[in-house]
Amino acid sequence: MPELNPSVISHVSLGTNDYPRAKAFYDAVLPTLQIRCVMDFPGAAGYGRAFPEFWIQTPFDGGRAAVGNGTHIAFLANSVEEVHAFHAAALAHGGRDDGAPGPRPDYGPEYYAAFVRDPDGHKIEAMLLRQV
Repeated sequence: MPELNPSVISHVSLGTNDYPRAKAFYDAVLPTLQIRCVMDFPGAAGYGRAFPEFWIQTPFDGGRAAVGNGTHIAFLANSVEEVHAFHAAALAHGGRDDGAPGPRPDYGPEYYAAFVRDPDGHKIEAMLLRQV
């Protein structure tokens, strides 16, 4: 039997009603976490470090994109500095604060994160499990 992949998610997608604005936002914010656009199509872009794990796109059915209540995407950071850079870049490029960088003891003693809303209102996070 082949060894199981440790990841359980292949990729996630968020819809946008303003693709150029969303693309500009994620092109500016995700490099703070060493994440880049690795695939780009008209109306859709895939981001990752090696392959597209996170997508933004206009809805395939042509309808309006809507923010999911209770949905958020957490990106893995490599350092506390990356969490802070992610938060600052998001705010500088049209995102809204939804939780400044800092420890989240409710999630565990090592959890350090920042939360923002992207220009479409999606909740995104940069997080790190750090040594205490």
